[in-house]
Amino acid sequence: MRSMLFLPADSEKKIAKGADSGADGLILDLEDSVASGRKAIGRKLARSYLDAHPVGARRQPLLVRVNPLQSGMALVDLAAVAGGAPDYVILPKYRTADDVRALDHYLSALEVREGVPSGHIRIFVLATETAEGVFNLAGLAGSSPRLSHVAWAEFDLGAAVGAQDQFLDDGAWDDLYRTARGLGLAAAVAARAEPCNTVYIDYKNPDGLSAMARAARRAGFTCMMAIHPNQVATINEAFSVTESELEWSRRVVEAFAADPEAGVIGLDGIMLDLPHLNQAKRTLARAAAERGRG
Repeated sequence: MRSMLFLPADSEKKIAKGADSGADGLILDLEDSVASGRKAIGRKLARSYLDAHPVGARRQPLLVRVNPLQSGMALVDLAAVAGGAPDYVILPKYRTADDVRALDHYLSALEVREGVPSGHIRIFVLATETAEGVFNLAGLAGSSPRLSHVAWAEFDLGAAVGAQDQFLDDGAWDDLYRTARGLGLAAAVAARAEPCNTVYIDYKNPDGLSAMARAARRAGFTCMMAIHPNQVATINEAFSVTESELEWSRRVVEAFAADPEAGVIGLDGIMLDLPHLNQAKRTLARAAAERGRG
């Protein structure tokens, strides 16, 4: 997945429009975009949508963001939607690896109860929304075989520490958020999960979104969440393999294949070694996945 679009689970109209947005994944949100008095409605509509789009007949993966474990609502959310076999459950407000392990146990029990294949529902963690979570990112590695994605996030973190703003006067991230971004990326890779970029809230600023998404991809992030359908195409473009990247990666792999005993190879005046080969192979694999999705 390059892009995942948030859809408030209590809005049947917005959910219905999601499938045609071009997003690689749809997030049925039961947390921040649903008011406390409408959680039950959101659970019902999310389950109805999952049931109407069963595994094997879905146009794109379906994700459900539940409420935080510490809210007391997460298990109710999970019990309501697990039978619909969401492809991913998004865990917000991560604190420690115990949160991931608890979610794994809940999902294992619910899969048995609902007849969902064991291990089908994967875990997507929003890892830097709490100060505690930032200090416990290393715990994600080995926390659950279900763990597939780790995203960094800044706005909840800012609220948690009482910040007035996340940005410096020049528009750059303040220190805490740059730290959370970098550590979140490293934590995802250490956990063998996909690193996901945070949202861009100025949905009427496509140039700003494009700049942010491209910077995230250069840094190593592989995907990004969207808060508005208009953001999807820009995100997909930013996280897609370009023809020039594809051609270069092919040439790197071919150069090493032509001289398998060489540890270092020169190509177009550039010295290449094993990390370059591994990166080229990753690029080719991602391009193949994109072709398969299309």
